[in-house]
Amino acid sequence: MSENVILFEKKDNYAVITLNRPPMNPLSSQVFHELNIIIEEIESDSAVKAVIITSSGVKAFAAGVDITEIGNLTPIEMYEFCALSMNVFSKLENLSKPTIAVMRGLVLGGGCELSLCCDFRLAAENAKFAQPEINLGIIPGGGGTKRLPRLIGLARAKELLFLGEMIDAAAAEKFGLVNKVLPDEELMEYAEKMAKNLASKPSIAMKMLKKTVNMGEDLDVNSATNLEIESFIVTFASDDRVEGIRAMLEKRKPVFQGK
Repeated sequence: MSENVILFEKKDNYAVITLNRPPMNPLSSQVFHELNIIIEEIESDSAVKAVIITSSGVKAFAAGVDITEIGNLTPIEMYEFCALSMNVFSKLENLSKPTIAVMRGLVLGGGCELSLCCDFRLAAENAKFAQPEINLGIIPGGGGTKRLPRLIGLARAKELLFLGEMIDAAAAEKFGLVNKVLPDEELMEYAEKMAKNLASKPSIAMKMLKKTVNMGEDLDVNSATNLEIESFIVTFASDDRVEGIRAMLEKRKPVFQGK
């Protein structure tokens, strides 16, 4: 296995995480351990305000978990593997900075579940998506049964989960699984432009907005509304709010400081 199963680079005010096990970029325990460390570093680095997650090569974003690793695991060891992946996926989903999955080729099983943890999903025209676990006599073990229905609706999710069939990028966009499909040569440029745009937003407001949206899904209407009000007050107390309103009145671009 390559020593660098994940590449990590900081560019200006955003970061790029690259899965680096081409051609299929399978998800292993080493990948999850390294991804966990990187996510924690990003969370604590105020200079990083947006994140792109992509992969090496064009054949696959991630074609599921590493079969060579899990094939001989006992049920207890498999439980520990799933717990590790669930923990990392949860940290990614709840990262206080916006995240963008940039996908080429196969996006299967755990690779699809990884993309579901991101705020935005951009796909190349050659991307293909599937949750094929049912065809192996198992079910998703990385949060797919929870996140997929919430993203694309119960009927579409059951279609993908129960049949285990592959769909192309155009169908994925129609389903709402991806935000945008682009020619391969335009994909990363678009993602970096999007990351810079997201990174330019006030970081306190972005953090509270993402927290409110993510947590609000699991709350009743009254609790979600109260959470929204509390989060709004946090942003209202920030210096960035003062700067944002002042800049609007002065008809200029705001300069946010994350305070």
